[in-house]
Amino acid sequence: MSAPDLAIPSASPRRTDVQRWRARSRFIRLLRVALPAVIVLIFAGLIASVAYNTFRAAPVLVDDREEPIRLVNPRFVGRDDRGRAFVLTAATATRDPEDYQRVVLDKPALVLDENGPDQMRVSGVHGVYHEANRKLQLTGGVRLSGAEMAFETAASLFDTKTGELVGSGPIQGFGGIGEINAKSYSITEKGDRIVLGGGVRARIDTK
Repeated sequence: MSAPDLAIPSASPRRTDVQRWRARSRFIRLLRVALPAVIVLIFAGLIASVAYNTFRAAPVLVDDREEPIRLVNPRFVGRDDRGRAFVLTAATATRDPEDYQRVVLDKPALVLDENGPDQMRVSGVHGVYHEANRKLQLTGGVRLSGAEMAFETAASLFDTKTGELVGSGPIQGFGGIGEINAKSYSITEKGDRIVLGGGVRARIDTK
C-alpha cells in the first residue's frame, strides 16, 4: 500500500488574503477620516445657505420718521370772508412732519383780490402758512403793496380770512396820506384803514 501524497499548500493564496485585509483596513481608515469631513462640510454648507437666505430675505430697515412733503412752485388758492379771492405762491413749500397743517414756505407771495380794483400783494423771504386758521406768517424783507400804499417791515402776520395784516416790528413806507414810520401796525379793510403805534412819524402829503 502506497503512502498518501501530502501536498504542501501554496503560500500565494495566504499572501493574497493578507493584502486584501490590509487594503480593506486602509479603506476603512480612509472612510473614518473622510466621512466626518464630508459631514462637516455638508453642515457648513447648510449653515451658510440658511444664513445667506436669512440676510437676503431680511426687510430693509426704513426710518420711522416720514420724509416731509416738499412742493416746488406751489400755488394755494382760496377766498376770504368777504368772498375775495387770494393766491399764495412760493418757490418751495414743505409740510411740517410734526404738524401737517403747518407749511413752511420759501419766498412766499400772496395776492389778495387778484385782478380786482383793490389788489394787494404781500411778500417776504420766509413764511409759514397755517392751513387750520389760514394765517400766513412772513419774515425777512416783508413788503406790502396796494393801489395807494407800499410798506416794508421785518415781519408780519396776514389773516387770509379777514384780509388783515398786523405786525409788532417797525414799518416804513407811504400810504394815502404820505410817508409813514412806526414801530407797530395793523392794516385792515384792504388798506383803507391803517392803525400805527409806537414812535409814529409821518410826513403828510397835502396833495
